[in-house]
Amino acid sequence: MSKYTIGIDFGTLSGRAVLVDVQNGREIADCVMDYPHAVMDEVLAATGEKLPANYALQDPNDYLAVLDRVIPAVIRQSGVAPEDVIGLGVDFTCCTCFPVYADGTPLCFTEQFSGNKHAYVKLWKHHAAQPYADRFNELAKARGEAFLDDFGGKVSSEWMFAKLLELLEEAPEVYHACDYVVEAGDWLNWQLTGKLTRGYLFAAYKTEYRLDSGYPSPDFLAALNPLLRDVADTKLAGDMVYIGDRASSVSAAAAKRWGLCEGTAVATAMPDAHVASPALAQCNNGDMFGILGTSGCFMLIDREYRKVPGICGVVRDGLVPGFYGYEAGLCCFGDHFAWAAQNLMTAEYLKESEERGLAPIKLLIEKASRQAPGAHGLIALNWFNGNRNILVNANLSGAFIGMTLRTKPEDMMRALIEATAFGTRKIIENYREYGVNVNTFVAGGGIARKDPFTMQLYADVLKMDIRIAGSTQIPALAGAIYAAAVAGKEAGGYATLQEAADAMNSLSDLVYHPDPEASAVYDKLYAEYELLHDYFGRGGNDVMMRLREIAAEAK
Repeated sequence: MSKYTIGIDFGTLSGRAVLVDVQNGREIADCVMDYPHAVMDEVLAATGEKLPANYALQDPNDYLAVLDRVIPAVIRQSGVAPEDVIGLGVDFTCCTCFPVYADGTPLCFTEQFSGNKHAYVKLWKHHAAQPYADRFNELAKARGEAFLDDFGGKVSSEWMFAKLLELLEEAPEVYHACDYVVEAGDWLNWQLTGKLTRGYLFAAYKTEYRLDSGYPSPDFLAALNPLLRDVADTKLAGDMVYIGDRASSVSAAAAKRWGLCEGTAVATAMPDAHVASPALAQCNNGDMFGILGTSGCFMLIDREYRKVPGICGVVRDGLVPGFYGYEAGLCCFGDHFAWAAQNLMTAEYLKESEERGLAPIKLLIEKASRQAPGAHGLIALNWFNGNRNILVNANLSGAFIGMTLRTKPEDMMRALIEATAFGTRKIIENYREYGVNVNTFVAGGGIARKDPFTMQLYADVLKMDIRIAGSTQIPALAGAIYAAAVAGKEAGGYATLQEAADAMNSLSDLVYHPDPEASAVYDKLYAEYELLHDYFGRGGNDVMMRLREIAAEAK
């Protein structure tokens, strides 16, 4: 009798589950649910309080609501008996973290803290912690902390310690009241199993945890703030669970709530991009994949360790066992295009969109696709949500150069798409400059599957073949693959992660090849992008930071 696993993928705006046949990776059923509170970046829903600039909060009730909807739905749709579901795997955006009590209750669930913005989830793109990241980086550099080399020489405001320090110094009442600060993925595994574990990849990539030395030393953390000295043993405590390992089993309470069987295997929770390697058959030096969604995450494997400045990090056994996993990315990808569709549409275009039954974003991309490379006369900087790599500066902002009275919305849309491609090329060239080869590129996520124009443009800019993932739900499928491995052969799964990946991965035959003529034009545009990138991003002109300061003062 066939056996099945469920992968559950939590993104920035929604969560989804897929129920997968363990034998061949076929996706039998899926269900998606948007978060009721979406992203709170203007007001706190509970109180109506106006949030400061660069906040991005969520309500963990939304994550439970997703589980309430999607797990029963995929079991019901598939007609599969719960006892034939042998494992679950969860992934989540990161670093997405929040304070909880010892029993796992988020502080924002309580009357005492429901009106405190610091008690809520701080989403990965919460950038208000940038001053604390700056302090962390300055201290680490001054002390010559070796761990900094593993993280491109600079940690991000998106990561755990910047957010911990922000919590401690801006809301000490919340910090001292909580027992733990947890990644959302680890918290969801806790809800499923009744046991707190720490996923190695969350800790390694976002909390500077290293296999040989653990978290940054107590002495360093105490120098940052004396109250952080023992944070690794207190707020960050919990059993570390490594890639491909079983975190625990579905508890009796979770089984009753979500229609599962008690004792079902649960894989270690993983970040939503990093999880994808087994679903994309990544197994060779220089294999890179991109998960293209709200943000763009680019992951690379290699058997050699090299120091590469400006990346998110390099972690041993970080993506595929036996390899070093390199991470870099763009913290604004699909968000750029959504912004354009929401803010650049004219009345004429909105009318056309309605008459044709075509979403505004698709209309703009369609119009943009009709242009020849370079015809719009624009260069954009893709920093509408700051720069993750390779500048690692959340205070940077976007720009358009070359605007005239003839500039149209589709010109700006195309320039933004090109800018994300240029940002990706900058990351790849940075790897190559420091001796890390990038040999292949596989693209997954909704944009990769649904937008052939953007994928062809990427091939032209990168001057590389781009192969497209087979599944539309690559992170969720990967979670199901990990679940099949941790369930084990006796339960109907697999003895090893590699065996599960070989049987269940999903690659399409669709490959985009670069067009040499288009690539030649993009080489010229990329040269201009690089000049602007360095001028605005490396201190030639700090106008973007000054404008943010003026805007903050005005508010």
